[in-house]
Amino acid sequence: MDKKVDRELAELPHRHYARFLHVAEILEEHGPKTVGMPHIHYLKNRLWEIRLQGKDGSWRVISIAASGRRLILLHVFQKTARKIPPGAMEKALKRAGEIT
Repeated sequence: MDKKVDRELAELPHRHYARFLHVAEILEEHGPKTVGMPHIHYLKNRLWEIRLQGKDGSWRVISIAASGRRLILLHVFQKTARKIPPGAMEKALKRAGEIT
């Protein structure tokens, strides 16, 4: 995992980080296509959105599908609007370009 993503994950509120670990275990066991909503949502071009919701807000982790059931985490951000902010998607796409 990229150090930038490590830092972003470390900034998650404790409950959201615990939720992320739980969803990551489910994804590791079953893969994103099987798990689906409300935990993960397909965006486009191999990009997936891991959804972390709670009473104190919503956070998203954009990832890209790799071989098999693997997901590579690209960007973590707090969701404040209905749509993904363009800057968040641009950052994820830039990081995806750096690893592929």
